[in-house]
Amino acid sequence: MVLVTGGTGLVGSHLLYFLLKENETVRAIHRENSDLESVKRVFGYYASEAADLFDRIEWIEANIIDIPALSEAFQDITHVYHCAAYISFDPAHYRKLKKANVEGTANIVNLCLSHGIKKLAYVSSVATLGDAVNGKMISEDTHWNPEGENSVYAITKFGAEMEVWRGTQEGLNAVIVNPGVILGSGYWNSGSGSIIKTASKGIPFYFGGGIGIVDVKDVVRILLQLMKEEITGQRYVLVSANVSYKKLLSAIANNAGKSPPKKEAPKWILYFLSGLDWLAAVLFGSKRRLLKATVRSMYTDTAYDASKIRNELKYKFIRFEDTIERVVKNYSSEVSSGSVS
Repeated sequence: MVLVTGGTGLVGSHLLYFLLKENETVRAIHRENSDLESVKRVFGYYASEAADLFDRIEWIEANIIDIPALSEAFQDITHVYHCAAYISFDPAHYRKLKKANVEGTANIVNLCLSHGIKKLAYVSSVATLGDAVNGKMISEDTHWNPEGENSVYAITKFGAEMEVWRGTQEGLNAVIVNPGVILGSGYWNSGSGSIIKTASKGIPFYFGGGIGIVDVKDVVRILLQLMKEEITGQRYVLVSANVSYKKLLSAIANNAGKSPPKKEAPKWILYFLSGLDWLAAVLFGSKRRLLKATVRSMYTDTAYDASKIRNELKYKFIRFEDTIERVVKNYSSEVSSGSVS
């Protein structure tokens, strides 16, 4: 039996569908207030029998920091996909991030060891990789720089990876994938979904940096293939294309029938707005919406090298243009039907 953590998130929900299509027996954990309907919605992108597939999942309410509940979830499990994570770039959330990402992953690793799990696949992030050196693309060999301007999210995801590597030293078969920004359908109010949502309405400005992106289908298919291969103790960068924000936002707008952005937003204005955002959070307790780390990333041109996964698995990524076309089409369809605003 297969266990999936983070089953109600973007990667986890799409992974559950592909596992069920391969006739795997699947158990997934979810938190008390998680949205299980979002998983059904994701299944609906792929098949008309979404409800029947969803009913095959054995759901267990558990948090990855709740060891007793997790121990119950691990009964009769042979393989684990660890997709759960707490995502925030707000320094005020460091304790929560460390608790979920580092301690939670340590719990998963320890239970994998104690239950004799055959293999663990962990979904990390390119945020745990180091900075480019001498203009070279960032790869699996670009080592983490503890002195760099690392976000609190990156710091805790790096700590989580250390727990996985610790597990391999204790006999656990494990692999790590480091995806770039994951594009996929179903979660329009968070992560990359909010980028699709905003750019589909048309925005006049773009940002000066660039990012590595990857289709959620690619992430899932690679996870499934790595689990079947006799590969352990390895990590893989998953980036299908390195694109500028101008190209990304323009592609989304064009597919949504909107005008693409024409002007670059001055960096100083974003930093100024970030300062106002911080002040509002201090004075009124409002949620941070534009962090300094976010602004910095929007003006950093970062490129990643995914040749390792391409060569070792002979894997061919989905074209960036095809990913944007599909995801924007799904978003526009949901807007038209009134299921998303």
